[in-house]
Amino acid sequence: MPSASEPREIVVIGGGIIGCTTAYFLTRHPSYDPSKHKITLLEASKIAGGASGKAGGLLALWAYPSNIVPLSYKLHAELAKEHGGAEKWGYRRIHCGQLTAKGRPLGSSNGNQMKKEENGESLSLKKRTKEAIGTLRAAGIPKDLDWFSADSVKDYSEMGDPDTTAQVHPYHFTTSMAKLAEASGAKIILGQVTNIDKSDNTVKSVTYKDKETSETKTVPATDVIISAGPWTREVYPPAPISAMRAHSVTIRPSRPVSAYALFTEISLPPDFGRTGEKVKSKSSRSKQVTPEIYARPNNEVYACGEGDTLVPLPKLSDDVVTDDARCQDIIDYISSISDEMRDGEVTVRQACYLPNVEAASSGPLIGETGVKGLLLAAGHTCWGIQNGPGTGKLISEFVFDGKAKSAKIASLDPRNVL
Repeated sequence: MPSASEPREIVVIGGGIIGCTTAYFLTRHPSYDPSKHKITLLEASKIAGGASGKAGGLLALWAYPSNIVPLSYKLHAELAKEHGGAEKWGYRRIHCGQLTAKGRPLGSSNGNQMKKEENGESLSLKKRTKEAIGTLRAAGIPKDLDWFSADSVKDYSEMGDPDTTAQVHPYHFTTSMAKLAEASGAKIILGQVTNIDKSDNTVKSVTYKDKETSETKTVPATDVIISAGPWTREVYPPAPISAMRAHSVTIRPSRPVSAYALFTEISLPPDFGRTGEKVKSKSSRSKQVTPEIYARPNNEVYACGEGDTLVPLPKLSDDVVTDDARCQDIIDYISSISDEMRDGEVTVRQACYLPNVEAASSGPLIGETGVKGLLLAAGHTCWGIQNGPGTGKLISEFVFDGKAKSAKIASLDPRNVL
């Protein structure tokens, strides 16, 4: 490995949360010298174009893997304090819990319209009677978690509090990290990587197709970090990284809601219908669904459903296809237990792919690959946003110090599975 004082050509592949935090922490490492060290971040489509711009943004000390979670959670707080994260990317401490509920029939009304009684009173306001509040309290529901139907909620159990749980807006956080890295000397190029020259088992250069000009270009490299999320295998075929599609929506609720992230378990009634224009096939059997619901600042709620592998990973994040029916399912499920969601405005329907490690260890994979100068940082599953800062800092240590210093991550060594 070249010494920290020698000239370095560092190439980061992937402009998601892992690549952007890696670029950021490379520019913050004590050994970084912009006159000697060139950092290039290559992104095929756009910064935060994949899951890093469409995830939930939950941060938790109880996440996994436990060997990097505390480091990354702490770094999130430090980054927010240093750079105004509360304002720039919605960093805040929150409550998190498991909510068990029974869904209500929806009929065929449009979930984007405010449903009102004949006297003009919003149904969501009508539900917040003293009787309804008493029912919620009896079920153990926190006093400020009042944006669910009292007839629906059956149980609530706390998973995390503001000491152990927080959140960010993934797109704003990722793009902010990219901008901060760029301001400190990193160069961002939009181009799809086509080859990594690893002759003599040592990285020499990276070749890419420029997005704007379609020209093929090559940049020299002493260090290459592959952080391409679900596209990692496209760049480095030996990496055991697979992709799972996930759909999500954002809703502007009919009134401001409290700061909670919720893992739900909803029992849908038989013949559960659709709120939108289309009506799905009805079943005479009840169904259990488990959408996640995250309240965000600025009167926004994010919700996601279960993943699938029905559609293969496309070549670029720009080409990801959203299944509107799956998004509508998420809207219907959460509308069945919350008037505030049902009467709110759906603002985004989207899909992305999450990177999973196909190995006995659940990942992620962080560290050396066995090829001199080639590092891997991928396979973060649903905890990429949470573990992005920790991963970025550790990779910066591999580059400049030759080893991870801030956490013990032998179990995450890519060489264990390559």
